[in-house]
Amino acid sequence: MQTSTSHFDTRAVHGGMDGVRASGSHVPVIDLSTTNPLPSVELGGLSYEELATGHDLGAGRSAVYQRLWQPGVARFEDALAGLEGTEGAVGFASGMAALAATLIAAASDGRPHVVAVRPLYGGSDHVLESGLLGTRVTWTDADGIASAIEPDTGLVIVETPANPTLELVDLRRVAHAAGDVPLLVDNTFATPVLQRPAEHGATLVLHSATKYLGGHGDVMGGVVAGDTSWVERIRRIRALTGGLLHPMAAYLLHRGLRTLPVRVRAQQATASALAERLGAHPAVGRVRYPGLAGQDPKGLLGRQLDGPGSIIALELAGGFPAAARFTEACELITHAVSLGGVDSLVQHPASLTHRPVADGAKPDAGVVRISIGLEHVDDLSNDLMAALDAAAGAGGIAGAAPRFARAGAASG
Repeated sequence: MQTSTSHFDTRAVHGGMDGVRASGSHVPVIDLSTTNPLPSVELGGLSYEELATGHDLGAGRSAVYQRLWQPGVARFEDALAGLEGTEGAVGFASGMAALAATLIAAASDGRPHVVAVRPLYGGSDHVLESGLLGTRVTWTDADGIASAIEPDTGLVIVETPANPTLELVDLRRVAHAAGDVPLLVDNTFATPVLQRPAEHGATLVLHSATKYLGGHGDVMGGVVAGDTSWVERIRRIRALTGGLLHPMAAYLLHRGLRTLPVRVRAQQATASALAERLGAHPAVGRVRYPGLAGQDPKGLLGRQLDGPGSIIALELAGGFPAAARFTEACELITHAVSLGGVDSLVQHPASLTHRPVADGAKPDAGVVRISIGLEHVDDLSNDLMAALDAAAGAGGIAGAAPRFARAGAASG
């Protein structure tokens, strides 16, 4: 059985497994019950009250109803919290549901103002800019956080490495600038294998669990990890609003955590090799990848990050025409949103995931984002080089990009 002193890889395999073997199973049982027997009228009511107000399931209590508490979801939450080094976590139906609940928690506490550092994932940017959840946002860079904080600021939000251009943020400096204001870090790109924001001052850690945590492109979910007080507040909002994680999704995400270190490190090794190769192609204006020389000016690799990850952003020398041709010319690599799975994906952020972002903050139309999977490095290299050859003949000189409408919700 894992302990708090176990190595990370051991915790990944054994986290959330307490009691499973004692029940006679080797892997967790998937309990699909939507309702649960109540021991008595008095204990049933007490159980309901405790769970609906965000508390964990107590001894001798009933789980009552799947919207309030579910054993498989709890196992995944415990396992993820163990990897992030937090007191707890709350699972959701998607990463956006997790972010929405956190924003509601801050706003309902009388602190609706958010300070956010761009770039962020397009969906996060969109919900903040819209004010849909009763929050208002001040956009700034990492150096402007302290001066942007107001008396009713409830959250500071950063994403590092950032989506899609992979800028790195020094979390200790950001946490210091935030002061008493809770810091939320989107850790989707790095995963706890490469970065554990709570160790560097973050209050809350957010994941689109659909990505690396699941890792196979077949399950959607989100999770936010933090201390007990935040976990209870956010769990209460989940119970009231119903953004729950389905038991089958929780099972798949928990299973995904058990291979997470192996997958992330293998994907990273391939991405590092490819990033070096891609920069030599004449169709590439710049390779954005934190592991390349000059792209970690603050020296965060080895201090905050245990590695550069497996996302590469390419700036095509031919601008949008070249980016569109490159994306469409990939054959082994699938043109699709999302990232972090076992198969490689490529997409054009300005027209897809970051379409709703304000024009001045939208990624350059010549940028494509590549999520490196577990294919052989030479096969991926051949596909990418052939696509770059095609992009080189797509116009050469940067052309005017179309105006991408700010409509709909971003994905991936």
